[in-house]
Amino acid sequence: MAETKDRVLIAGATGYLGRRLVKASLALGHPTFLLFRPDTASDLARCQMLMELKMEGAQLLQGSLDDRDSLISALKQVDVVVSTIAGDQILQQLKLVEAIKEAGTIKRYLPSEFGMDVDRMHHAMPPGDKVFSEKRIVRRAIEEASIPHTYISANCFAGIFLAGLAQLAIFMPPRDHVNVYGGGDKRCIWVAEEDVAMYAMLSVDDPRTLNKVLYLRPPANILSQMEVIEIWERVVGRKLSKTFISEDEWLSQMDKMPPFEQSAMAHFCHIYYRGELDFEVEGPRGVDSSELYPHYKYVTAQEYLKRFG
Repeated sequence: MAETKDRVLIAGATGYLGRRLVKASLALGHPTFLLFRPDTASDLARCQMLMELKMEGAQLLQGSLDDRDSLISALKQVDVVVSTIAGDQILQQLKLVEAIKEAGTIKRYLPSEFGMDVDRMHHAMPPGDKVFSEKRIVRRAIEEASIPHTYISANCFAGIFLAGLAQLAIFMPPRDHVNVYGGGDKRCIWVAEEDVAMYAMLSVDDPRTLNKVLYLRPPANILSQMEVIEIWERVVGRKLSKTFISEDEWLSQMDKMPPFEQSAMAHFCHIYYRGELDFEVEGPRGVDSSELYPHYKYVTAQEYLKRFG
């Protein structure tokens, strides 16, 4: 008899990461459900995305974080919940946590994390600290409710960081000039979004990730900014001119930027100046993707940058 796969509900399925999670869930054979609000019917782009995902095999479940009965009804039809609710909506997940607790049937919850490990970032500088603080509030609520969970620490999305060689708000690699932070020597982890999604979905029914932080650390992608720049220079066959920016110079520009970019600049400081993604994964709460899933064929930084070459 074929193994019955857990039924997965994805909240935020039409978003940047959400649609990739849907595809990964389907690829692994999970019956996959997409939570959608009634007011989605007036959003053409979201409707089209939902229909495309439905044609690939996903199923739609109507429910809203603001309608407890509909939400609980949806939850009782699945085994696993994955959330990608982000931005200024992060604390809306508290409604989802309460509903999961009341439903009492969910085997695993993956909240909207997918970045730096928020419990390692209590010292984060403002205004970048806000997102970490809010995600910690959600974590503590999950733990207080004794909800089985996995937190995904995905580090640096390739499309946001690697694609632009870590240039702020640039999402294609420059061909002439690049800014380098400090000496460009602090290592971080660059992960393609499709791999973030697949690692996350591999974890949903893995007992080794239960109530753990899963750190995504593809070994070939633990690289400094300068190493990434050098890979791109080999791809395009030319050297880029470089401006080296000190931490003090970087921080002096923050208050001249819009609020969202101020937060991003604070995060860049922790990553590229202070090297706070370069650490050894230690138990009992942390597990390393490269140890749990050594045979998974992830996209290397070089392969990713060649897409632009």
